[in-house]
Amino acid sequence: MPCQCQRLKDQIAIVTGAGQGLGEALAKRLNDEGARVVVADINFESARKVAENLDNALAIKLDVTDYEQCEEMVEITLEKYGKIDLLVCNAGILIAKAIDEFSVDEWKKVIDVNLIGYFNCAKAVVPAMIKQGKGNIIQINSKSGKKGSFKNSAYATSKFGGIGLTQSLALELARHNIRVNAICPGNLLDSPLWVNSLYEQYARNQGITKEEVRQKYLNQVPLGRGCTYEDVANVLVFLASDESSYMTGQAINVTGGQEMR
Repeated sequence: MPCQCQRLKDQIAIVTGAGQGLGEALAKRLNDEGARVVVADINFESARKVAENLDNALAIKLDVTDYEQCEEMVEITLEKYGKIDLLVCNAGILIAKAIDEFSVDEWKKVIDVNLIGYFNCAKAVVPAMIKQGKGNIIQINSKSGKKGSFKNSAYATSKFGGIGLTQSLALELARHNIRVNAICPGNLLDSPLWVNSLYEQYARNQGITKEEVRQKYLNQVPLGRGCTYEDVANVLVFLASDESSYMTGQAINVTGGQEMR
């Protein structure tokens, strides 16, 4: 249901990895809050379908590991809307294996998408934000950015690095009135990523059933439930709004108490 107050009215927001899952949900919530959204995804057809259901949105095909594509995304956005208020770096992948099962190429692919992709998008958008005299960059990180993850070294490494990049950019860009923060969600246990992929991966890695995987992760959450898209979107809207104007360099946990650092 669209928010009546529209806390982000007339903002121009880019969301990467917005063709499905959490990214799609975040794009829809930003739209409901009054922002005009650039839906960027490596799957253009999925991005197009999401954009068609938003107000005055734009779909762009984007491989975040290709810096030239990131620059082109910024150019197209500026041509259509004239400014960029918000960049949400959500694009990411997860491959979970033990180190002796990981190929070097698979391990590097996770780093390339999750960490270098974040850097590429931020680097591409910063000149426009500096010229504007303001801007806002938010990375969708993970609780795995705060604590190592069993047989999941590539993902955790990419997310630890993402928090380091967030803090470093926050220091560097504060003088330009550009804020940089991260959101660290807990396990989205009912999301397509988990249902279609992670339960099977983790069950295989840990030698237990998919049902036991779900119960294991639920048992780790003091509030007793998995994270939802809405939980993440609520924090995103706060960080994207002027209500958080005194916050930068933060990595905010949305984990039901599972992670408190």
